Amino acid sequence: MKFSLSLAFLFTFPAMFAQQPSQFVNPLIGTGGHGHTFPGATLPFGMVQLSPDTRIDGSWDGCSGYHYSDNVIYGFSHTHLNGTGVSDFGDIMLMPTMGEPSLVNTAYSSAFSHNTEKTSAGFYAVKLEKDNIDVALTTTNRVGLHQYTFNKDGQANIILDLNHRDKLLMGEVRVINKKTIEVLRRSEVWARDQYVYARIEFSKPMKITKVNNNAFAPAKTTDKFFAGSLLALSFSKEVKKGDKILIKVSISPTGYEGAEKNMSELKGWDFEKTKKSAETTWNKELSKIEVTSGDKNKKTIFYTALYHTMVQPNIAQDVDGKYRGRDNEIHTAVGFDYYSVFSLWDTFRAAHPLYTLIEKKRTADFINTFIKQYEQGGRLPVWELASNETDCMIGYHSVSVIADAMVKGISGFDYEKAFEAAKHSAMLNHLGLDAYKKNGFIAIDDEHESVSKTLEYAYDDWCIAQMALILNKPKDYSYFEKRSQNWKNIFDNKTGFMRPKKNGGWETPFDPREVSNNFTEGNSWQYSFFVPQNIWGIIRAYGGADKFEAKLDEMFAAPSATTGREQVDITGLIGQYAHGNEPSHHMAYLYNYVGKPEKTAKKVDFILNNFYKNAPDGLIGNEDCGQMSAWYVLSSMGIYAVSPGYPKWSVTEPNFEIIKVNFEDGTSASISKHLGISYMETFGILDAKRDLGKGAASVINITPVPVFNAKAKTFSDKMQVGINANDGEDKVFYNIQNAKTNNSAFKPFIGPFDIEESSTVSAYTIRKGVSSDTISAQYFKKPNNYTVNIISKYNSQYNAGGPDGLIDRVFGNENWRKGDWQGYQSQDFEAVIDLQGKRRVSEVSANFLQDSRSWILMPVKVDFYTSDDNINFTLVKTIDNTLDPKISETKIIDFKSAIAPAITRYIKVKAYNYGPLPEWHQGYGGDAFIFVDEITVK
Repeated sequence: MKFSLSLAFLFTFPAMFAQQPSQFVNPLIGTGGHGHTFPGATLPFGMVQLSPDTRIDGSWDGCSGYHYSDNVIYGFSHTHLNGTGVSDFGDIMLMPTMGEPSLVNTAYSSAFSHNTEKTSAGFYAVKLEKDNIDVALTTTNRVGLHQYTFNKDGQANIILDLNHRDKLLMGEVRVINKKTIEVLRRSEVWARDQYVYARIEFSKPMKITKVNNNAFAPAKTTDKFFAGSLLALSFSKEVKKGDKILIKVSISPTGYEGAEKNMSELKGWDFEKTKKSAETTWNKELSKIEVTSGDKNKKTIFYTALYHTMVQPNIAQDVDGKYRGRDNEIHTAVGFDYYSVFSLWDTFRAAHPLYTLIEKKRTADFINTFIKQYEQGGRLPVWELASNETDCMIGYHSVSVIADAMVKGISGFDYEKAFEAAKHSAMLNHLGLDAYKKNGFIAIDDEHESVSKTLEYAYDDWCIAQMALILNKPKDYSYFEKRSQNWKNIFDNKTGFMRPKKNGGWETPFDPREVSNNFTEGNSWQYSFFVPQNIWGIIRAYGGADKFEAKLDEMFAAPSATTGREQVDITGLIGQYAHGNEPSHHMAYLYNYVGKPEKTAKKVDFILNNFYKNAPDGLIGNEDCGQMSAWYVLSSMGIYAVSPGYPKWSVTEPNFEIIKVNFEDGTSASISKHLGISYMETFGILDAKRDLGKGAASVINITPVPVFNAKAKTFSDKMQVGINANDGEDKVFYNIQNAKTNNSAFKPFIGPFDIEESSTVSAYTIRKGVSSDTISAQYFKKPNNYTVNIISKYNSQYNAGGPDGLIDRVFGNENWRKGDWQGYQSQDFEAVIDLQGKRRVSEVSANFLQDSRSWILMPVKVDFYTSDDNINFTLVKTIDNTLDPKISETKIIDFKSAIAPAITRYIKVKAYNYGPLPEWHQGYGGDAFIFVDEITVK
């Protein structure tokens, strides 16, 4: 395989390009299937995304507000999300109608046909069939421009509905004059407190004809100010057939003054001029990468992918630099532009490395934004949206973006301040970090998604170590470099997989195909190769290059079925490789590191040509704010950043004959397939045999922690405990502490031992004089010999360790994903406690949990029964639920019943399932879960 890939500065070109790449953009790609993109008008990294909304229910496939399978439009709003897995935005919605106006969305909505849709970069048009209205949309960075053509005589209406899509906390409409209004929309859903101010200017005078709001006094159409958490208005004017009404909408996160200033971006009412300007802007941006191909379809897929990488992050400051910070205060950006919408768990992998090539200035701006969010919000962003931290997904991958920029020499931000922010964020005690720092890994007991969090924290720590190395901070470098090796503590040498641990031991049973709460949107197959910071280390852990290659082969050839819970994100399967979700994205390139680039080339070529199409369902999974498309762009160029934070690229055969990258400084670099130069000899490219051993690999080794081996966490009489080294050559030392033994001295582990009291067992291993972290396991002796017979059938994903988990006196907390709760779906819960003899009982209680966003609702009621023979039961108490199912916060209720003292042997608890989820719920039609943990009898 021969081709030339030169990223040196080869040529300088004038600021003009032969092709117009915007002609190859198809914004409908990804609007069908599970791509979750939107087709409307926006500019590169612009504040406004002006697009039609066909979904108002918050459904998963309606996250962007539009799905290609729909045939009804509810309106056109000015903010949208590009390919996310959670719904938000859809702010400042306008909808044209005719006749008597209605403020009910089912009445003002209209059917449409895809045959009348026209889409291009910066432009969208459609015919609303209900009233025969032609809609055309275009935009500047901060101003959306609507053009409505009314094709019959009558009363034209413009509906403004502030209750569109997410929850309106407070809306305001101020009437400035007959052609101008000001709007505030403060809302919550994914972003818990979002502010959007707008200035709306009509090209013709309009009259308010209808108002719907919930103010204390009924609103009148002659009022000049409207407010409430329910607010919609209609603006009307008589029109003749062919008349046009244009509307300019500027938006701002800061206030009315900001929206007014932002309106200065769009002078006058020339729709075609504005559309042409948007097209020119896109051509300039898309021309940063020029590809040569005679295949128009292939160029459309490429340039639409490049387009999707530029739809976000979004400029989030006014024209004068003012922005709303993470502290909800108004600040002014000095020397940089402030951005929003950072899907970092996705985009650190390919989108941000792509930006280091073609968006160096924006990369510095993104990092300056991160630093300001750290200063104003206390930590670096994880998944930031509209100056809100959603804490969606895992890791602190801002540090990956920062480290990658630093090792590539990108300037324009304060390296020392960036390091300070990175170190601070890594030293917090939330989201499992406290256990991670103490034990060197996260267990199921500590935090959900424990395997994924351990692996991703370890990679992020390596990124911080690279930053420390650049800044000559040897102590910090050593500390974070050591932490970056924590992946070894959850790698099971015997099975060859990353495995979840519970109470210091491997969780059993173990199935690498199982999708569970121990992983983030994946399973062990999809996470066992995520060690980008130490690829040589993971190759050695598998037993060398041949065995590592065989493991990759096994993954790609395995049956594609997963077990455990259904995870809609896991799509695009090749064996257990899942291209539709991000954890797999680097895996095809791992063959390069064992000297098999032809296998990388074959896999990458298959993915490029089978998982990306020029069609609405042309993306194999969620776009995820440009990541899915960034993989396509980089892989088409023949390069990929397997280890962001390491300055060289892993390579494969390009997908085009010639690719030219035009840099911001006026220079360019060319990639050609057939110039006969080996890719291992070119500039800026990873030589897997030479570079990685001293580059993206740790120079500090750790000794993995020992592994506890016991039957359970609780026992009745006594229990045997064993302790194994993850490597047979390691020596293990341990101690036991309980009510009878409190000896802190550690002694060599010789063989399994019995414990007869509730105990804490601590242990560490030593390899070649290097000690592991000391970890502990806790074992509890049950206070009674009760048994439980569960009549219902719990979900295997939520088993609390088995039936005894309901009576082990170990109480689950609000983080139900750690596995301490039993879950029952589509059924009532029923269990009988055997007290093993007649006993005096005065109180019975059972804990239930509600997390309505996760389909877990309180039972409708709970019945308690007693019996002497386990056949005839007497109802002694019924407790009705009083918790509103719409409450989104996680709640635990102890359904406790004091009963007249009775002598009995059996206690039955029956909890009645909520049933099918109601229409207001995003899982409408699905069946609710009951979650129960501890049943207590006194």
